[in-house]
Amino acid sequence: MMKQNLRQIFFLSLMIITVLTGCQQRQIADRQNFDKDWKFMLGDDSLAFQAGYDDGSWRKLNVPHDWSIEGEFSADAPSTTEGGALPTGIGWYRKSFRLEKPTSDKHFYIDFDGVFCNSEVWINGHFLGKRPYGYISFRYDLTPYLAYGESENILAVRVDNSAQPASRWYTGSGIYRHVWLVEKNPVHLVHWGTFVTTPEVSEKLAKVKLDIQLENTDTLQQDVLVKSSVLDSQGTVLAKAESTLTATNGISSLTQNFELNNPALWSPENPNLYLVKTEVFKEGKLVDEYSTPLGLRWFEFTPDKGFSLNGKPYKLHGVNQHHDLGALGAAVNTRAMERQLEILKEMGVNGIRMAHNPPAPELLHLCDKMGFLVINEAFDEWKKTKAKKGYHLYWDEWHIRDLEDMILRDRNHPSIFVWSIGNEIPEQFDTTGIRITRELADIVKSLDTTRPITAALTETDPEKNNLYKSGVLDLLSFNYKHEEYLKFPDRYPGECMLASENMSALSTRGHYDFPSDSVRIWPPAYNAPFDGNPDLTASSFDNCIAYWGATHEDTWAVVKNNDFIPGMFIWSGFDYIGEPLPYPYPARSSYLGIIDLCGFPKDVYYMYQSEWTDKTVLHLFPHWNWTEGQTVDLWAYYNNADEVELFVNGVSQGRKSKEKDQFHVMWRVPFHAGSIRAVSYKNGEQVAEQEIHTAGQAAKIELIADRNNIKADGSDLSFITVKVTDKDGNRVPDAANLINFNVDGEGFVAGVDNGYQASTEPFKANYREVFNGMCLLIVQSTEKAGSIKVTASSEGLKAETLELTSK
Repeated sequence: MMKQNLRQIFFLSLMIITVLTGCQQRQIADRQNFDKDWKFMLGDDSLAFQAGYDDGSWRKLNVPHDWSIEGEFSADAPSTTEGGALPTGIGWYRKSFRLEKPTSDKHFYIDFDGVFCNSEVWINGHFLGKRPYGYISFRYDLTPYLAYGESENILAVRVDNSAQPASRWYTGSGIYRHVWLVEKNPVHLVHWGTFVTTPEVSEKLAKVKLDIQLENTDTLQQDVLVKSSVLDSQGTVLAKAESTLTATNGISSLTQNFELNNPALWSPENPNLYLVKTEVFKEGKLVDEYSTPLGLRWFEFTPDKGFSLNGKPYKLHGVNQHHDLGALGAAVNTRAMERQLEILKEMGVNGIRMAHNPPAPELLHLCDKMGFLVINEAFDEWKKTKAKKGYHLYWDEWHIRDLEDMILRDRNHPSIFVWSIGNEIPEQFDTTGIRITRELADIVKSLDTTRPITAALTETDPEKNNLYKSGVLDLLSFNYKHEEYLKFPDRYPGECMLASENMSALSTRGHYDFPSDSVRIWPPAYNAPFDGNPDLTASSFDNCIAYWGATHEDTWAVVKNNDFIPGMFIWSGFDYIGEPLPYPYPARSSYLGIIDLCGFPKDVYYMYQSEWTDKTVLHLFPHWNWTEGQTVDLWAYYNNADEVELFVNGVSQGRKSKEKDQFHVMWRVPFHAGSIRAVSYKNGEQVAEQEIHTAGQAAKIELIADRNNIKADGSDLSFITVKVTDKDGNRVPDAANLINFNVDGEGFVAGVDNGYQASTEPFKANYREVFNGMCLLIVQSTEKAGSIKVTASSEGLKAETLELTSK
C-alpha cells in the first residue's frame, strides 16, 4: 500500500464528537443508565446464568465496580507486582428488571462500555455472547428473550480475569465502566451510526459532512424523513439539512452537508464545540434522534516543521496515561477523571496518549470539552507474547472486530488526532509485522481517512523495523532514545515523526537523594543489580532514571530545540498501579509519574509548568528539615524572570540564572534550622518569592477539599488533601502519623491513599498513614442532598473537622 502524502491528507479538519457542557453524547430519551442495583459474587458457579438461580446472599452494589481494588496486596498475587499485586479471579453480576409491554414493536439493547475481562452475558438464561478484550465497548440485542409486565428479566454477567499475568499494568476486574439499556423503534439510527467530518475548514468557512446509517428491523420498507441541524453552544441553529429515504430491511446510508461561516475553531486553548442534532421521522412522528457534538479544526504534520494546528505552529506537550484512578482503581468515575485532567491542564499539558488501550467514553468526552489532543491506541500486544496470558491469546479471533469497534465508537471526537495501532510491538523484529501492520492500517482507513495512523516504535534503525517497512504508517512514533531523534531527518527523509513515549524518570514525592547532580540509573540494565534505597524510594530531584530512559530536562531540551519534533508524550502523567520498577514487592505502583497516585504533584511538575505555561512559576525545593550542618542541594524552577536569589536564614547565597538547556538553578549549602527563601527577578525587579521554614514537631491536621460542594448523585467526589503540620502550620516533611477518618451524613469514604509506592495499606479503608506529611481522603456523595461531616484524628495531634455539602 502506497504511503499517502501527509500534507494532502492531514490539512483536513477533523470534526467531531464531544460533550457540550451539560450534554451527553446521546440526547435521546430511550437510553437509560443501567448502573444501579446489581448483585455481585466473587467466585464461580456454573449455574449462575440461570434465570431462577438464587442470588439472595449476593452482595448488592452499583457499577462501575472494580473488585480487585477492594482486595489486599500480596506478594503471591497471580497478577504479580506488574499487575499491582492485587487479587483477580472470577466474578458474577446479576441484575433483575421489569419492562412495560411497548405499545409498538421495539428493540431493546444492552450496552457495556467496558468489562474486564472475558465477559460472558446472558438474559433470562439465553447466552448473548462473549468479549475477551476488557477495554472495548459492546452491545447485545435483548429483544427476542425479554419478558414484559410483572415478569422479571434477569441479566447475568460472568467476568473471568483469572488467567494471569494478563497485562503489564493494573487492569482492575469487573463491570468497571457504565452499562446502558437502549430502547429503539424498528427504524432507528445505527449504533455508532453517524460520522461527521469537515472536508474544508478555515477561519472563514467550514464545510461539514454528516454520514448517517439507518437500520430498519421491520420486513416492510419504511419511508422516513431525516432532519439534521448544526447548533452552536447557545443552542442557536446555524445550518439545516433534510433527506427523504425509503428504508428497506437492513441498513441504509445517506449523507448530509452543511456550511458554517466564520466558525469558532477547536483547540486545546479554546475547545469550542458545536452540536449536530439528527432526527428521524416516520409519518410525521419522531422515531429516533441522536446528537453528535462537533469540533472544527485542521492540522498538519510536516517533516521539517513538526506539527501545526489551525494553521499555526504547535508544540505537543503530552503525557501518557494508564486508566486506573488511584485509590478508586479502574472503576470509572467522571469527576475523578476530570480532576486528573484539571491537574494536567494546570501543568500545561495539551496532549494525552491513551496507553495502551481504548479509554472510557467519558474520558474522551472530557478531553473534547476541556481541550486535549489525544492519541487513541488500540493494542499493547498483537500475535506475539508480551504478557503470558495477554491479548495474543485472542488475536486471531478478535483483533478485527475490536479495532473496528474502537474506530467506530471514537471517530467523532475532535480531541483524537492520531490512531495508534500498537505499542512496542515485538513484530517490529519479525517480517510478520509487515503484513499485520498493513492489515490494521487498511481496517482503520476503511472507517476513517481523516487522521494519521501510527504505532509506537522502539527500533530506530529503518532497516531493522518491519512495522516501518510496511509503508503504511503515516506518522513514525518513537519511544525513548531521545538522542536518536536528531538522526531522524537523515534516517527517514521526507517522513514525519512523533515522540510518543519519553523519560521513564523515577521519583517518589518528597524524597531527595544527594548529590542532586549525580544521576542514578536503577537498574543499570535489564535485571541488573543496583544499590537502591532501603525504603524503596526514588529521588525527586530528576536524578533517577530507568536504564532505557532519561531525565526530564535532557529530553525536553532536545524536543524544545528542534522544530521537526512535533512534541513529546511523557511517561507518565500520573503514577499508576502496577509496574513498580525498579523495586520488588512490597512496591506495587509506578515511580514514573510527574504526579503521584493521590494527584499530588512531584517537584518536576513545576519544571514543566515553567516551560509549558505563561503562569509565573517559582518553585523552591526540597524542604528545610535536615541534620544540622548537613550539605543540602536546593533547586528552583522558575520562569518570567532572569535570575533567582537564595536566602538562608536571611543571608543571600547569590543570584543564579539558568544555563542553556538547563531548566533549574541550584545552590549547595549547609543546613541550619530556620528558613530558606527564593526571590526571582526580571530586569532587576522582583517577580515572585517563596519561603520555606524548618518544621517543628507534628501538632495538628489540616484538611483541604478540592470542592466543598458536590452533587447528591451517588457518584460525585470531594478529594481532601490531608496534611500534618507543626503548631505554626508548617507541613512536617517526614511525618508518618496514622490518621483515622470518620464521615457522617450524606457521604462515605470512597478511598484513601498517601502516594507511597510501597505502601500495602488498603485503598478501601477509613484510615491511612501520611507519607512525607500528606495523604488523601476521597469522599463520595449519596443520592440524598445534605451535609457531610468529615473528621480526621490521630493520637497526639489536634483533630480537624471539615463540612461538605451535597446538593
